[in-house]
Amino acid sequence: MRVKTGARILRRMVFAVLCVAAAQVAAQSVTTVLEVSGEVNASLTLTVDDLRAIAVHSARDLPAAASGALAEPYREYSGVLLTELLDKAGLRSDRKDDWRRLYVVATASDGYKAVFSWGELFNSRIGRGAMVVFERKGKRLDDSEGRIALVSTEDDRIGPRHVKWLKRIEVRRIAD
Repeated sequence: MRVKTGARILRRMVFAVLCVAAAQVAAQSVTTVLEVSGEVNASLTLTVDDLRAIAVHSARDLPAAASGALAEPYREYSGVLLTELLDKAGLRSDRKDDWRRLYVVATASDGYKAVFSWGELFNSRIGRGAMVVFERKGKRLDDSEGRIALVSTEDDRIGPRHVKWLKRIEVRRIAD
């Protein structure tokens, strides 16, 4: 009986330690400031309040896991279209049609990255659903997503380009 009780106590202690460690990692990853940089005319450093002042849009998505299975019911987000942020920063163009060579890398504080091409954002429905979000169902994002995140609600599978703890948006150019 003592062995079972001791094992039970040990499992509870390990579980508690893991919960504390997970909470610490999540707290370290939470982002409150977003940087927009790279091939832009003006680099931006934005807080949630700055984002809210640009133009707030709402979007609903029907999320699917990477497998394509339904992950949960509809989620409703509020935020700023990624294209509006890029317009605010101004895309740098040295020659005619230079924008076609641009791509955007969204990076999370934990190093996760998602990529969009200029064509996807400005010439397809993907751009109408790529959003930098700060609210979910009318409430600020919690620590599991960070205060700022990126979602692509027009993707068939939103998981790969759902960037929690969004830290940086960098515009890059494909080399000749």
